[in-house]
Amino acid sequence: MQLRHTALAALCAVSLSAFAGEGQPHWSYTGKDDPAHWGELSPAFVTCKLGKNQSPVDLSSANAKSDNSVEATYPPLAYTVENNGHTIQATPTDAVKTLKLGGEAFTLKQFHFHTPSEHTFLSKYFPMEVHFVHQNERGELAVIGVMFEKGAENAALAPLLAKPLKAGEKTALADKLDIAALFPKDQNHFRLNGSLTTPPCSEGVNWIVFKTPVEASEAQFKAMEAMIGQANNRPVQPLNARIVIEE
Repeated sequence: MQLRHTALAALCAVSLSAFAGEGQPHWSYTGKDDPAHWGELSPAFVTCKLGKNQSPVDLSSANAKSDNSVEATYPPLAYTVENNGHTIQATPTDAVKTLKLGGEAFTLKQFHFHTPSEHTFLSKYFPMEVHFVHQNERGELAVIGVMFEKGAENAALAPLLAKPLKAGEKTALADKLDIAALFPKDQNHFRLNGSLTTPPCSEGVNWIVFKTPVEASEAQFKAMEAMIGQANNRPVQPLNARIVIEE
């Protein structure tokens, strides 16, 4: 798969343990530990409250255009699927460099789901969003976001939903998974600097958000929602002075 992308912006090293919640205070999407209070739950989470480049955001228009290229290739891989209490996450069992930005290779570390979407387009939410999390050798992150809309059943989702998982459960997929169906054929996208969308909300994450959604069935949305158990989308954050690049 080939994307179009500008040169990689300056990034900071962000620990992937932030996604897994290792050693973190309890946080949630509801009640006293909801997103409005994340920045108060721990000194380590203060960026959730004070950060100026937070994600997700509403994507309505771009400030600039670019047509520089980047390569992204996702071969079929073996995955372990886990319900970590916040999302359904698929982690490849092998370290494979799948993304090249600014001439630098990034490895796909995991992908996970949010229902409904976190990013919005012209204030419109989608039923679901998937985040593909990549990391280079210096620990810098690049995340690709893809929206879902109601339509035909998505073949790549079927193995992930075949065995419902309760919080804390994980399973290894029986066969290698081809995730090509999780990406749209139209690869035009927005790019901007942002953050993790979960505590500690670390900034310096390079975001690529596809404009065109992919399809999944209503039954698949309901199955994913049932496994996650709650809406797990952080509200949109102020764009502030950030530049949004259209590619």
